[in-house]
Amino acid sequence: MATTLLRKTVLTVAGIAATAGGIAGPAIAAQATPAERAAAVVADRTSGERELGVRYEAQPNFYFCGPAAARNALSVQGKNIDVAAMAKEMGTTEAGTNSINDITPVLNKETGKDVYKSTEIPVDKAGEKVDKLRADVVRAVDDGRAVVANIAGTATDTDGTVHSFEGGHYISVVGYRDGGKVVTIADSANPDQASYRMDVDALAHWIASRGYSS
Repeated sequence: MATTLLRKTVLTVAGIAATAGGIAGPAIAAQATPAERAAAVVADRTSGERELGVRYEAQPNFYFCGPAAARNALSVQGKNIDVAAMAKEMGTTEAGTNSINDITPVLNKETGKDVYKSTEIPVDKAGEKVDKLRADVVRAVDDGRAVVANIAGTATDTDGTVHSFEGGHYISVVGYRDGGKVVTIADSANPDQASYRMDVDALAHWIASRGYSS
């Protein structure tokens, strides 16, 4: 099977139960005034880190990770969109969601025309794309938006936990620290591992052969 951006995604078959809750982080309170939110963003940029508040939900089945990642990403903007409706728009089937190019239009429908753009990371260019991925994550999060990434294979987070999705998976990137060298991931696959951090270099190699929307 070709490993391209358009490669179909077969998702983890781990037992998944829908859940709701928050991913902890220095999120800006929804009730804050625009001035307070702006001040908080400036402070976060100065310290080189920021995390967005996620109203997390796990994916309800093994093939809805694309819609679930998009739903979690949009939740940081206060949007609450039915994951099944998203799946229909993305053309998601039991084989998964075809590519990041099916995610981006739905994110733009909810956020604004051309706000999100798809970026491919060729498998042999992952090392060269780290700086761009880092810049795209920082820019999106500073703008109050989460990034959605299509990943495949195995990667290790900063706590040493291994995350393996050999058939492919979608995740949301909802924060960063150390100026974007480390990113925070919201993962719909397993509520017990709903949030974890990863070096951006490791994330770039996890995305390689696929792409992300930022």
